[in-house]
Amino acid sequence: MKLVACNGNRPLAEAIAAYLNIELTDASVRRFSDMEVFVEIHENVRGEDCFVIQPTSYPANDNLMELLVTLDALRRSSARRITAVIPYFGYARQDRKTSPRTPITSKLVANVIDVAGANRVVTLDLHSGQIQGFFDIPLDNLFCAPVFSKDIQERYPGERPIIVSPDVGGVVRARGLASRIEADLAIIDKRRERAGVSEVMNIIGDVNGRLCILVDDIVDSAGTLCNAAVALKEAGATAVSAYVSHGVLSGGAVARVTSSPLDSLVITDSIQATEAMRLAKNVRQLTIAPLMAEAIQRISDERSVSSLFD
Repeated sequence: MKLVACNGNRPLAEAIAAYLNIELTDASVRRFSDMEVFVEIHENVRGEDCFVIQPTSYPANDNLMELLVTLDALRRSSARRITAVIPYFGYARQDRKTSPRTPITSKLVANVIDVAGANRVVTLDLHSGQIQGFFDIPLDNLFCAPVFSKDIQERYPGERPIIVSPDVGGVVRARGLASRIEADLAIIDKRRERAGVSEVMNIIGDVNGRLCILVDDIVDSAGTLCNAAVALKEAGATAVSAYVSHGVLSGGAVARVTSSPLDSLVITDSIQATEAMRLAKNVRQLTIAPLMAEAIQRISDERSVSSLFD
């Protein structure tokens, strides 16, 4: 097995390698003076099972290009199998036509990853399940639920939390986590007036006097989560926390979270934390390195990956 790390999230790649007790493959991913991406593999990978670890988070286009060029370098180096390990799959929110003459960029990205040389893809908590069908190669979509459920049980022993989906589209995800910890479920019905702006309309479920835990896959501007936290508090919730798979947290999102009623926002290290995230008093990060490493090992050994979530 060979692990190749690009520049998107080097600390996560190092943590995965440490868990598997192997060294990262000696490779360089650098730029020419005009910012062209250049990749060079400094080890023999002929006939090897190679895993390229690279989220396509900010800067999304640079990180995506690094991934594609690395896949091509390995393909041309006669690697036996190449797996793109993408902890955060960028462009996932562009999974359908939302208005006339708009692209379905998730499908485009799936196509170019396939053409670049990937034989398989491993990712985490896709924004929507149908993206799996955009790929013509096998895709393993891992889930954060085991990581989140363990942390919730350790943080709130003896509590009776209620899991809350911040919108109707996230109900399946929230229900899955609720069933793991045997908790009740509530749903926030919201209307989005325009991109990046949401308005909470109604809460489906009784949250009065309860500890509420919001669950989502992506937090970007954090407007939805903060509005949801305000609505839950107004409905009588004793405390509100949020567990989100991918902490994009762009622009003034961290400041918005810090000044919100959220007691804590828990994200994973699928995206490398910025300095603002590390300094925020109510933002905490959980590692997915063991989960990703176990999946990589099982794929390499030709064992079941889905049994990780039984």
